[in-house]
Amino acid sequence: MQFYEFEGKNQEDAVNNAMKTLNVTREELNVEVLEPGSAGIFGIVGGKKAKIRVWLKRDEEEAKKKELPLNRAKEMLQQILALVTKGRLEISGNISDSIVSLDVKGDDAGILIGKNGQTLEALQYVLNRMVNKHLEKKVLVVVDIENYRKRRKEGLTQMAKRMGEKAKKLKKPVSTSLLNAKDRRVVHLALKDDRELETKSKGEGVLKRVVIYPKFRNRQERSK
Repeated sequence: MQFYEFEGKNQEDAVNNAMKTLNVTREELNVEVLEPGSAGIFGIVGGKKAKIRVWLKRDEEEAKKKELPLNRAKEMLQQILALVTKGRLEISGNISDSIVSLDVKGDDAGILIGKNGQTLEALQYVLNRMVNKHLEKKVLVVVDIENYRKRRKEGLTQMAKRMGEKAKKLKKPVSTSLLNAKDRRVVHLALKDDRELETKSKGEGVLKRVVIYPKFRNRQERSK
Protein backbone atom coordinates (compact mmCIF):
# COMPACT_ATOMS: atom_id res chain seq x y z
CA MET A 1 0.00 0.00 0.00
CA GLN A 2 1.35 3.41 -0.99
CA PHE A 3 1.27 6.50 1.20
CA TYR A 4 1.47 10.13 0.10
CA GLU A 5 2.24 13.30 2.06
CA PHE A 6 0.86 16.76 1.31
CA GLU A 7 1.07 20.21 2.81
CA GLY A 8 -1.28 23.20 2.84
CA LYS A 9 -2.08 26.45 4.60
CA ASN A 10 -4.38 24.38 6.82
CA GLN A 11 -5.68 20.81 6.96
CA GLU A 12 -8.50 21.50 4.50
CA ASP A 13 -6.07 23.02 2.02
CA ALA A 14 -3.72 20.04 2.37
CA VAL A 15 -6.59 17.63 1.72
CA ASN A 16 -7.62 19.61 -1.34
CA ASN A 17 -4.05 19.39 -2.64
CA ALA A 18 -4.14 15.64 -2.16
CA MET A 19 -7.47 15.28 -3.94
CA LYS A 20 -6.29 17.37 -6.87
CA THR A 21 -2.95 15.58 -7.26
CA LEU A 22 -4.38 12.07 -6.95
CA ASN A 23 -7.55 12.91 -8.87
CA VAL A 24 -9.86 11.41 -6.24
CA THR A 25 -12.74 12.54 -4.04
CA ARG A 26 -12.55 13.04 -0.29
CA GLU A 27 -14.55 9.84 0.22
CA GLU A 28 -11.82 7.85 -1.52
CA LEU A 29 -9.09 9.00 0.86
CA ASN A 30 -7.91 8.00 4.30
CA VAL A 31 -6.24 10.96 5.99
CA GLU A 32 -3.76 11.08 8.87
CA VAL A 33 -2.78 14.49 10.25
CA LEU A 34 0.98 14.75 10.77
CA GLU A 35 1.15 18.49 11.51
CA PRO A 36 -2.05 20.42 12.29
CA GLY A 37 -0.50 23.69 11.17
CA SER A 38 -0.94 27.09 12.78
CA ALA A 39 -1.69 30.59 11.59
CA GLY A 40 1.04 32.19 13.71
CA ILE A 41 0.86 35.64 15.28
CA PHE A 42 -1.89 37.70 13.67
CA GLY A 43 -1.79 35.19 10.81
CA ILE A 44 1.50 36.64 9.63
CA VAL A 45 4.49 35.66 11.78
CA GLY A 46 5.46 32.14 12.79
CA GLY A 47 2.82 30.29 10.83
CA LYS A 48 3.30 26.59 10.07
CA LYS A 49 1.85 24.63 7.19
CA ALA A 50 -0.44 21.71 7.85
CA LYS A 51 0.97 18.33 6.82
CA ILE A 52 -1.03 15.17 6.17
CA ARG A 53 -0.44 11.60 5.08
CA VAL A 54 -3.05 10.01 2.83
CA TRP A 55 -3.68 6.65 1.22
CA LEU A 56 -6.41 5.37 -1.05
CA LYS A 57 -9.21 3.38 0.56
CA ARG A 58 -9.27 1.00 -2.37
CA ASP A 59 -5.57 0.26 -1.85
CA GLU A 60 -6.23 -0.46 1.82
CA GLU A 61 -9.05 -2.84 0.91
CA GLU A 62 -6.82 -4.62 -1.61
CA ALA A 63 -4.05 -4.91 0.97
CA LYS A 64 -6.43 -6.43 3.51
CA LYS A 65 -7.72 -8.85 0.90
CA LYS A 66 -4.17 -9.85 -0.01
CA GLU A 67 -3.19 -10.32 3.64
CA LEU A 68 -6.26 -12.44 4.45
CA PRO A 69 -4.72 -15.82 3.52
CA LEU A 70 -1.55 -14.99 5.48
CA ASN A 71 -3.44 -13.91 8.58
CA ARG A 72 -5.73 -16.92 8.36
CA ALA A 73 -2.78 -19.29 7.96
CA LYS A 74 -0.94 -17.81 10.95
CA GLU A 75 -4.05 -17.98 13.12
CA MET A 76 -4.85 -21.57 12.19
CA LEU A 77 -1.25 -22.70 12.62
CA GLN A 78 -1.21 -21.11 16.07
CA GLN A 79 -4.33 -23.06 16.98
CA ILE A 80 -2.81 -26.33 15.80
CA LEU A 81 0.47 -25.75 17.62
CA ALA A 82 -1.37 -24.95 20.84
CA LEU A 83 -2.79 -28.48 20.74
CA VAL A 84 0.51 -30.31 20.21
CA THR A 85 3.05 -28.34 22.22
CA LYS A 86 3.10 -26.12 25.28
CA GLY A 87 6.38 -24.47 24.35
CA ARG A 88 6.61 -20.80 23.49
CA LEU A 89 6.60 -20.50 19.70
CA GLU A 90 6.86 -17.53 17.37
CA ILE A 91 5.26 -17.58 13.93
CA SER A 92 6.42 -15.18 11.23
CA GLY A 93 5.33 -15.14 7.61
CA ASN A 94 4.80 -13.38 4.32
CA ILE A 95 2.77 -13.82 1.16
CA SER A 96 3.98 -13.46 -2.43
CA ASP A 97 2.41 -14.65 -5.69
CA SER A 98 -0.23 -16.77 -3.90
CA ILE A 99 2.42 -18.51 -1.79
CA VAL A 100 2.10 -18.13 1.97
CA SER A 101 5.40 -18.81 3.74
CA LEU A 102 5.36 -19.43 7.49
CA ASP A 103 8.36 -19.97 9.75
CA VAL A 104 8.12 -21.31 13.30
CA LYS A 105 10.78 -20.76 15.93
CA GLY A 106 10.90 -21.29 19.66
CA ASP A 107 10.80 -23.86 22.43
CA ASP A 108 10.29 -27.49 21.41
CA ALA A 109 9.91 -26.50 17.75
CA GLY A 110 12.05 -29.50 16.76
CA ILE A 111 9.34 -32.00 17.72
CA LEU A 112 7.17 -30.56 14.96
CA ILE A 113 9.63 -31.74 12.30
CA GLY A 114 9.56 -35.50 12.89
CA LYS A 115 11.70 -38.12 11.17
CA ASN A 116 12.91 -36.79 7.82
CA GLY A 117 10.37 -34.00 8.08
CA GLN A 118 7.32 -36.29 8.04
CA THR A 119 5.52 -34.47 10.85
CA LEU A 120 6.24 -31.14 9.19
CA GLU A 121 4.84 -32.36 5.85
CA ALA A 122 1.69 -33.65 7.56
CA LEU A 123 1.28 -30.34 9.40
CA GLN A 124 1.68 -28.42 6.14
CA TYR A 125 -0.86 -30.64 4.36
CA VAL A 126 -3.52 -30.16 7.05
CA LEU A 127 -2.91 -26.41 7.18
CA ASN A 128 -3.30 -26.08 3.39
CA ARG A 129 -6.66 -27.84 3.55
CA MET A 130 -7.85 -25.63 6.40
CA VAL A 131 -6.69 -22.32 4.93
CA ASN A 132 -8.03 -22.93 1.43
CA LYS A 133 -11.41 -24.21 2.57
CA HIS A 134 -13.16 -20.83 2.33
CA LEU A 135 -10.87 -18.86 0.02
CA GLU A 136 -12.02 -17.79 -3.44
CA LYS A 137 -8.46 -17.91 -4.77
CA LYS A 138 -6.36 -20.85 -3.63
CA VAL A 139 -2.93 -20.35 -2.11
CA LEU A 140 0.00 -22.62 -1.34
CA VAL A 141 1.02 -22.63 2.31
CA VAL A 142 4.65 -23.57 2.99
CA VAL A 143 5.60 -24.19 6.62
CA ASP A 144 9.18 -24.31 7.90
CA ILE A 145 10.47 -25.08 11.38
CA GLU A 146 13.75 -23.50 12.51
CA ASN A 147 14.97 -23.32 8.87
CA TYR A 148 14.66 -27.11 8.58
CA ARG A 149 13.86 -27.08 4.87
CA LYS A 150 17.02 -25.16 4.02
CA ARG A 151 19.14 -27.45 6.20
CA ARG A 152 17.50 -30.52 4.73
CA LYS A 153 18.14 -29.32 1.17
CA GLU A 154 21.79 -28.61 1.93
CA GLY A 155 22.20 -32.02 3.57
CA LEU A 156 20.61 -33.86 0.64
CA THR A 157 22.73 -31.95 -1.85
CA GLN A 158 25.93 -32.90 -0.04
CA MET A 159 24.79 -36.52 0.25
CA ALA A 160 23.97 -36.66 -3.47
CA LYS A 161 27.41 -35.40 -4.43
CA ARG A 162 29.14 -37.89 -2.11
CA MET A 163 27.12 -40.75 -3.57
CA GLY A 164 27.85 -39.50 -7.07
CA GLU A 165 31.58 -39.67 -6.40
CA LYS A 166 31.11 -43.13 -4.93
CA ALA A 167 29.27 -44.32 -8.05
CA LYS A 168 32.09 -43.05 -10.26
CA LYS A 169 34.75 -44.63 -8.05
CA LEU A 170 33.04 -48.04 -7.83
CA LYS A 171 31.94 -47.84 -11.48
CA LYS A 172 28.48 -49.10 -10.60
CA PRO A 173 25.11 -47.63 -9.60
CA VAL A 174 24.38 -46.61 -6.02
CA SER A 175 20.97 -45.94 -4.46
CA THR A 176 19.67 -43.51 -1.88
CA SER A 177 17.24 -44.49 0.86
CA LEU A 178 13.52 -44.05 0.27
CA LEU A 179 12.72 -40.39 -0.36
CA ASN A 180 9.60 -38.33 -1.00
CA ALA A 181 9.15 -36.41 -4.26
CA LYS A 182 10.59 -33.14 -2.93
CA ASP A 183 13.74 -34.78 -1.60
CA ARG A 184 14.22 -36.79 -4.78
CA ARG A 185 14.05 -33.61 -6.81
CA VAL A 186 16.84 -32.11 -4.71
CA VAL A 187 19.04 -35.13 -5.46
CA HIS A 188 18.30 -35.00 -9.19
CA LEU A 189 19.07 -31.27 -9.35
CA ALA A 190 22.28 -31.67 -7.35
CA LEU A 191 23.72 -34.02 -9.97
CA LYS A 192 22.08 -32.82 -13.20
CA ASP A 193 25.17 -30.89 -14.35
CA ASP A 194 27.58 -33.78 -13.72
CA ARG A 195 28.27 -35.19 -17.18
CA GLU A 196 29.60 -38.44 -15.75
CA LEU A 197 26.38 -39.31 -13.93
CA GLU A 198 22.69 -39.98 -14.55
CA THR A 199 19.92 -40.27 -12.00
CA LYS A 200 16.61 -42.07 -12.07
CA SER A 201 13.84 -42.58 -9.50
CA LYS A 202 12.87 -46.21 -8.92
CA GLY A 203 10.16 -47.81 -6.83
CA GLU A 204 6.42 -47.72 -6.29
CA GLY A 205 4.24 -45.52 -4.15
CA VAL A 206 4.99 -42.13 -2.64
CA LEU A 207 8.47 -43.02 -1.41
CA LYS A 208 11.09 -44.04 -3.97
CA ARG A 209 14.85 -44.38 -4.24
CA VAL A 210 17.09 -42.34 -6.50
CA VAL A 211 19.55 -44.54 -8.38
CA ILE A 212 22.77 -42.78 -9.42
CA TYR A 213 24.40 -44.32 -12.49
CA PRO A 214 27.90 -43.73 -13.83
CA LYS A 215 27.47 -43.04 -17.55
CA PHE A 216 29.88 -45.69 -18.77
CA ARG A 217 27.45 -48.46 -17.79
CA ASN A 218 25.85 -50.33 -20.65
CA ARG A 219 22.16 -50.25 -21.51
CA GLN A 220 21.62 -53.75 -20.24
CA GLU A 221 22.80 -52.75 -16.76
CA ARG A 222 20.43 -49.77 -16.69
CA SER A 223 17.45 -51.96 -17.55
CA LYS A 224 18.02 -54.27 -14.60
